[in-house]
Amino acid sequence: MAYIIIKTILTAVIIVGISEIGKRYTTFAALLAALPLTSLLAMIWLYADTKDAGRIADLSIAIFWLVLPTLLFFLILPWLLRQQYNFWLSLGISTVVMIVFYLGYATIGKKLGLPL
Repeated sequence: MAYIIIKTILTAVIIVGISEIGKRYTTFAALLAALPLTSLLAMIWLYADTKDAGRIADLSIAIFWLVLPTLLFFLILPWLLRQQYNFWLSLGISTVVMIVFYLGYATIGKKLGLPL
C-alpha cells in the first residue's frame, strides 16, 4: 500500500509542479509537459511491478502510435482559444475531437496491424 501511495504522490507532484511552473514560465512548463514524463513513470512503475521488459517494449510502441492522434488536440485547443471560445468549451471540443480521432485511428490502425 505504501508503494502505491509513493507512486501517486510522486506522479501528482510532477503534474502540480508543471502547472505551477506554467504560471511563471510558460515555455519551460511546456517543455516539461512535452517530455514523456508520464510515459517514463508508467514504464518505471510497470517494470518495478513486473520486471517484464517485453511489456515495456509493447507499452513503448503503443505509446508511439497513440501520441499521433493526441497532437490534434494540441492544434485545436489553441485555435479555439484564439477564436475567443470559452476555455471549458474549447477544452471539451478539443477532447471530443481527439477521442473521435482516436477511435477512427484505432479502427484503421488495427486493420493495418498497428499494435494498438
